[in-house]
Amino acid sequence: VQLQASGGGLVQEGGSLRLSCAASGRTFSSLTMGWFRQAPGKEREFVGAISGSGGSTHLVDSVKGRFTVSRDNAKNTVYLQMNSLKPEDTAVYYCVGTERIWIRVVLGSFSAFEYWGQGTQVTVSS
Repeated sequence: VQLQASGGGLVQEGGSLRLSCAASGRTFSSLTMGWFRQAPGKEREFVGAISGSGGSTHLVDSVKGRFTVSRDNAKNTVYLQMNSLKPEDTAVYYCVGTERIWIRVVLGSFSAFEYWGQGTQVTVSS
């Protein structure tokens, strides 16, 4: 599976960005997809995930109410809509995927994704 993320950039605090991730090489609707991020000097952290059908989603508390994860299986693309951005959201954002079904990803605490994209930089200025 190849994952290609795009949509990062520089935005002012309070602004919005939408990240996209195009997938190829596998039946997209069979993949649980997600997003991680890594800020400078910090460990990589899970941001959110969405089930293959799109019917289930999960976001970490720090982004709930501001970020939304969605997917378009007809376009083999997953999205991360980021609103009300804060400087602490500055990071490289990675698109991830797994062939594990949703319930197994949940039970695994969203820690096991075998497919990773190249990352896209998001910088939020204050």
